[in-house]
Formats: sequence, structure tokens, C-alpha cells
Amino acid sequence: MKSRYLAYVMLFLAGMWGGTELVKLFSNQEEITAAANAQLNRQAANFSLKDLDGNKRQFSSWDGKVRVLNFWATWCPPCRKETPMFVEMQDQLGDQGLQFIGVAIDEKQKVQDFMDTFGVNYPMLIGTDDAIEVAKQYGNRFGALPWTVVVNREGMIVHAQGGEMTRQKADRIIRPLL
Repeated sequence: MKSRYLAYVMLFLAGMWGGTELVKLFSNQEEITAAANAQLNRQAANFSLKDLDGNKRQFSSWDGKVRVLNFWATWCPPCRKETPMFVEMQDQLGDQGLQFIGVAIDEKQKVQDFMDTFGVNYPMLIGTDDAIEVAKQYGNRFGALPWTVVVNREGMIVHAQGGEMTRQKADRIIRPLL
């Protein structure tokens, strides 16, 4: 009975604070930052995940572009908050070589509905356990969402972070790479 009660409390907290905030309650923010920083100056791992149409997509298909890899879910408040900014930046800077790639750790229909509602204009990959494994390859051993990784044109990781990306931070990191 206690474990069921604890599970309900955890789900409630996840809904209230989103994935990243819940992880912060049970993890040290310094550990999350250290895990993200450990990814810097490493070659980005290639992987394949299915898109919403069920086609396998290779991360390497976007080689040569500045890639922003964003792991997220529709139920995650910080993920939902940063998405319109990603859509805007893709629209404004895509012709300069910027490519956002979403990795949704969620149900296909919920992701499609979210994309339609927010006008998501960048490729969306989807998965569950397989997407979580890819996130771990990129340093997210805590399961934090959102988890964002910036890869330069040479395929090197130049930024990784758990938590919401602000426009100011995104501009500071991405624009010099274009």
C-alpha cells in the first residue's frame, strides 16, 4: 500500500513540476550539470530512431549542420515552454544551417497532436526505451527532461544541459556556430 501511495505522489509531483524539476528533487543539480559538461568536446554519437511516420532516421543525416538535439515529452511543462522558441529559431536560422531535432519520449498520437498545435517545423523522432538509451549516450543518466545537446558542424558536442533552454542562452550558444 505504501509503495502505491508513493507512486501516486511521484506522479503528482511529476505533473506539477515536470520531469526536470522532479529529478532535481532526487538528484543533485551539480551532478546533472557535471553529466552535461562531461559531454563537451566529444564526438556526437550517431543513432537511429523512428520518426512519426515509422521511418528510421539517422542522426548523421544532418551532418554538416549545427544540430540542436532536444529530448522532451508532451507532459513536461519546461519542454512545452521552450518549444515555441525552438520553432521560431528553426524558422529564422534554418537557412543558415541550424537544424533542431526533437526526440519525443512519449506516445505517438500525443506527440502528433502537440506538433500540430504548436506548428513544430523540425524533424521529430520518437521512442521509449530506445530514445532513453540515446539520451543516456548523450549524458542524460538521470532521465531529466528536457535534455538539450548542441552539436557543431564538425560533429562535436559544444553544449549539453538538463532543463529549459532560454532564448538568450540559445542565441549565445548557437549563433556563433552558424
